[in-house]
Amino acid sequence: MLNAVWVAVIAAAGCFVVLAAVSVYVLLKLAGLIEVTSVSVSGLRERSDEAIDRAHAAIDVATGQLARTEQITASMDEVAGSMAELTGRVTAFAPLARLAAASGSSRLARVPALLYGVRHATQLRAASPAAARPTSPTGALPRGGSR
Repeated sequence: MLNAVWVAVIAAAGCFVVLAAVSVYVLLKLAGLIEVTSVSVSGLRERSDEAIDRAHAAIDVATGQLARTEQITASMDEVAGSMAELTGRVTAFAPLARLAAASGSSRLARVPALLYGVRHATQLRAASPAAARPTSPTGALPRGGSR
């Protein structure tokens, strides 16, 4: 029969087989976990590349907007300089404008105003429908009409 040594050897062999089976099971689960992890990492790598590309595109758009803003700022500086120059010129002409306003009642200033009024009245009269009277084919006025 079996003595105590043989029972211990058989028990140790059984434990070894169980431990080997558990180790193989754990290693298979670990291999599956490693495979899933590697797929997840490669997916993250692809998505991070897309995110980096989108970030670069956003940076490029922001750079373009900054360039346009700098152009607008330069244009505004130019406009401000032109306005300052124009203000200086208007200030220089202010005494001349006061002189013209003061001489507005003089006879010399009334002549151009009269000429403008006459010219404007003749243009209005020429454009009115009463000015366009029917004529005969020979160019003469119909009976009873006068020019």
